[in-house]
Amino acid sequence: MSKAELLEAIAGKNRGLLATEIDKKAILVAVSRLEDRNPNPRPLERPDLLEGDWRLLYTTSNSLLNLGRFPVVQLGQIYQCVRTSTTKIYNIAELSGLPYLEGLVSVVARFEPVNERRVDVRFERSISGLQRLISYHSPSDFIGQIETGKKFAAIDFSIESRDQQGWLDVTYLDNDLRIGRGNEGSVFVLTKN
Repeated sequence: MSKAELLEAIAGKNRGLLATEIDKKAILVAVSRLEDRNPNPRPLERPDLLEGDWRLLYTTSNSLLNLGRFPVVQLGQIYQCVRTSTTKIYNIAELSGLPYLEGLVSVVARFEPVNERRVDVRFERSISGLQRLISYHSPSDFIGQIETGKKFAAIDFSIESRDQQGWLDVTYLDNDLRIGRGNEGSVFVLTKN
């Protein structure tokens, strides 16, 4: 199974929102086959490839997909931005629907390598609100504001890490594609932005 075949299988599935049960099974087979051909079997030893802003192409995560199932809300782009130097992950979901009411749901987490492909993840902060009030323009600009310690005009609170933690395996990594599997059984396919 090639990367192109996986990308073709997930095309038109709106990150998984439009995937039927048959689609999901076929996509998981394609994911597994590509994982078997991982060019970087020790992905955490490749911070140069991990670092950056990744855009979600497909997931089985209900917590993410449910953001797109609210009436009048459309799920925009979803990003996972990895900062290896600070061991931080920024998950950012853009929401739209009604004019001038574009929203944002974001979670900041710290990661700690467990082995050459698994990281423990501890959630630290949640920020949700209107993009205009947050002054959101792009993931990198938003992350820059977070890193300065800015408090946003939004629902912005710290998360007790003992209550919100998990792990993530990086099961495939190349220059522009990353596949991960989470502790809740979710699969994530992302492309470097």
